[in-house]
Amino acid sequence: MKDDLQLHDAWRSGDRRAGAELFDRYYEPLARFFRNKVEESAGDDLLQSVFLACAEARDGFRGQSSFRAYLFGVAHNQLYKLYRSRKRSPELVDFESVCTGELGVSHGAGLQLREEQRLLLRALRHIPVEYQEVLELHYWEQMETAEIAQVMGSPPGTVKSRLRRGRQLLEEQLRTLAPTREVLESTLGGLERWAVSVRERMPPREGNERP
Repeated sequence: MKDDLQLHDAWRSGDRRAGAELFDRYYEPLARFFRNKVEESAGDDLLQSVFLACAEARDGFRGQSSFRAYLFGVAHNQLYKLYRSRKRSPELVDFESVCTGELGVSHGAGLQLREEQRLLLRALRHIPVEYQEVLELHYWEQMETAEIAQVMGSPPGTVKSRLRRGRQLLEEQLRTLAPTREVLESTLGGLERWAVSVRERMPPREGNERP
């Protein structure tokens, strides 16, 4: 199996099958990235916009980071572009203080989950977008600090601070939103386990087509 850089080099040289294989490799992770941050129709459109942006600028990736970080960086930029488009004053949107609900995002039920899993997803959506993003990249994509920094265009020290503060904010929301003390204690006591279990229950929506 070729690695990402080999596939990208082949794609840049005109091998369309290599490009298709590369995007197919990251289709599900990108679909998961958008799923807890936007509604279904917007998530489908964002997926297409990411692949289109990469196809139009396939020479833009020079290997300064992993291809995964580059691709998620494009997804990050497309997501924030959408959020800003929904506000009257897009230049004033502060992603360090605004959560998805304040950006016009309405989430449907979508997945059949246990109470702890539903609680975790709700709590993530109730913390500011920048903290939600770093936590989901960390827990769901198993990204290390340096790679998250490449995705978000931030210094590694800033990402470390956001991870630490994000966990604090997440715990506060879990305590606020938990339906019972038992569910709260179960979620807090096995946070990483529940995060991984949610990841496994978040495949692309049925009906999505790869580009």
